[in-house]
Amino acid sequence: MAEKPEKIIFYTDTDEVEFYVIEQTRINDVNYILVADSMDDEAEALILKETVNEEDAEDVIYSEIEDDDELEAISRVFSEILDDIDIEM
Repeated sequence: MAEKPEKIIFYTDTDEVEFYVIEQTRINDVNYILVADSMDDEAEALILKETVNEEDAEDVIYSEIEDDDELEAISRVFSEILDDIDIEM
């Protein structure tokens, strides 16, 4: 039986957003997570990059990858890890 993905909640300035963690990886000492808004075949997915909050080192911040080359490279890594999932950009 497949393991059920972990559900996490992200807090924005005005809202809470719930995502399922599909996969995670660490590259060059940076953590990345692939999250989806649902477990449906047509779910919207994001690759998020983990950074440490400069004001509070115990807080972790996840943000979208802004550099297109970095996003493409990390997308390829997740595609290789998850050969049964098609990632479209």
